[in-house]
Amino acid sequence: MSTAEIEARLAHLENEVAQLKQQKSSSNSPQTPWWESILGTFADDPAYDEAMRLGQQYRQSLRADADPTLGS
Repeated sequence: MSTAEIEARLAHLENEVAQLKQQKSSSNSPQTPWWESILGTFADDPAYDEAMRLGQQYRQSLRADADPTLGS
């Protein structure tokens, strides 16, 4: 491999490294967490309210099974 080829490859690699560094630094900026983007999606949704109620009921039943004094 000639010196010119090595220099061309090195220049290409340096350019790629610079691009990667720029991408990394721009991705370090604070982003909105994924859950904030769906915040309020289920507002006033009776199906969601029912799912939450059933989930709570299920978790309470597990606790009652583990400790009979917590029975409902």
